[in-house]
Amino acid sequence: MNCKHLFSFALACSLSVGLFAQNDNAQTADSQEENKGVEFVYEAGAELVTSYLWRGQYNGGLSLQPTVSVGYEGQNTALSVGAWASLGASDWRFKKGEPYYTVTNEDGEEEYDGTPNTYFIPELDLFANFDFFGASIGATYYQFFSWMENTRKFDPNYQLEVTLQYSLEHFLDIPLYIQWNTMVAATEFDHKDLASYASYLELGYQHTFPYDITLAGKIGMSPWQNDVYYNSRFAVVNLDLRLEKAWEFDACQLTLFAEGSINPHMEKPAFNWEAGDDKLCNQPVNGTIGLGIWF
Repeated sequence: MNCKHLFSFALACSLSVGLFAQNDNAQTADSQEENKGVEFVYEAGAELVTSYLWRGQYNGGLSLQPTVSVGYEGQNTALSVGAWASLGASDWRFKKGEPYYTVTNEDGEEEYDGTPNTYFIPELDLFANFDFFGASIGATYYQFFSWMENTRKFDPNYQLEVTLQYSLEHFLDIPLYIQWNTMVAATEFDHKDLASYASYLELGYQHTFPYDITLAGKIGMSPWQNDVYYNSRFAVVNLDLRLEKAWEFDACQLTLFAEGSINPHMEKPAFNWEAGDDKLCNQPVNGTIGLGIWF
């Protein structure tokens, strides 16, 4: 074999080895891409808020709200289960005050049943969510605890809600979502006026600015009559805006945020303080400032 043929043979071998190596590397990269993000994830943290706001309602004053969740994240799917709680400063008082609940005795007279006159009670929520290709289905079990003075026992009541959500960010890279929530079971469903499967429709959008500053807005609506959102027909019940700043550290993340909420459906004057804690849930304008820590 002359030098020319030898050089050609060597070049061909080199190209073949290079192509095989490139193909093998491409397959490895594809395999890694397929497995990218498939991992166990968890979140734990807590927020301290000056007011507990929920879907356009004032649900309590100064509150500590811890949360924990575990699950997995894949390339197009994710699963998480966890718990969230809220315990407010007024929850510790269990004040009596004027009767909040009354019952009719055998003589036909109304009397106080022993329930403390406070709207705010400890809350524990258990939730599970499954995400796939931008869509999400989940369920939340709300457990509330109130102290019954006449029996000296906690009187728990609950609500069970299902949630459907779709995020445009998965396909279009637009941080916009639409969410539907419906109560499917509750202690109060024994009353016919609450057996309407109270529902809530929400549209939300958020934008992240430089320096980890996030602005999020949402519009919430209740489509039909129910006593959860205090509406007798379709009503816009929540116009919410939240501004948040985050700081990343090696061991945790700190967040500071301010949130304002307007409930156009509420008819009482804004900032009606004279009624006390128990009546603030009916005011149409609310706000809160919070500090969070996440691990």
